[in-house]
Amino acid sequence: MGRVTVRRPVRKLTADGQRRRPDALAAEEPLELRVSGKPLAVTMRTPGHDVELAHGFLLSEGVIGSREDIATARYCDSVDDTGRNTYNVLDLALAEGVPEPDTGVERNFYTTSSCGVCGKAALDAVKLRTRFDPSGSPFTVGTTVLAGLPDALRERQRVFAATGGLHAAGLFTSEGRLLAVREDVGRHNAVDKVLGWALLEGRIPLSDCGLLVSGRASFELVQKAAMAGMPMLAAVSAPSSLAVELAEENGMTLVGFLRGESMNLYTGEKRIMEG
Repeated sequence: MGRVTVRRPVRKLTADGQRRRPDALAAEEPLELRVSGKPLAVTMRTPGHDVELAHGFLLSEGVIGSREDIATARYCDSVDDTGRNTYNVLDLALAEGVPEPDTGVERNFYTTSSCGVCGKAALDAVKLRTRFDPSGSPFTVGTTVLAGLPDALRERQRVFAATGGLHAAGLFTSEGRLLAVREDVGRHNAVDKVLGWALLEGRIPLSDCGLLVSGRASFELVQKAAMAGMPMLAAVSAPSSLAVELAEENGMTLVGFLRGESMNLYTGEKRIMEG
């Protein structure tokens, strides 16, 4: 498995002078996902929890709906110039009867660490219909619980604490318990990793959980939450206009600028309880 952090020498300049010291950087390496030996997607990610990432990605793209839909997941032989396995190619075999994903020209699955939607042809092509409708979920959460979640997430961001360079995503209950937290250089990868964890744990649909992300709320993150049947997405930063529209269409609750006791409720206010 690749390293999560890499140490590099740095020359640090400050008002008090300068010095040289080692600096910890968040690792970023490509991961090629294959289905039955056929290349499907390439994403730039932080190594680790790759099987979860793959399961979460296929779930959020509508390819699978449960852990039983994947028969096997294994790393392929992918070596660097020293002959060391890079663990950067992961091949998944779908269970019998599960249709293979359509990789036609209308959907381009290439993703980067910053935006998983950029390579897709048009908005109509990226909008997916979830098999787990989140609109009827009775999930609710209090404002006091929400206010404490960002700090709880930060406490579990161990790699961020060392590098300052990773996004995080966490699944939380109505009582504010974080069930799983994952970090990655790509915000959409962090979400895929926690969704993959939930799928492998047999927790899909996630109608009894909310999703917390350490950055902004984009269209794609709302869509990933909806594809997992999740009724709530909370972000410490701003949502985009399309994120708000998509959350409203799916009957989801979208919270932005979650910072201390301050937060903006964009959609689905019925799930937010005061106190």
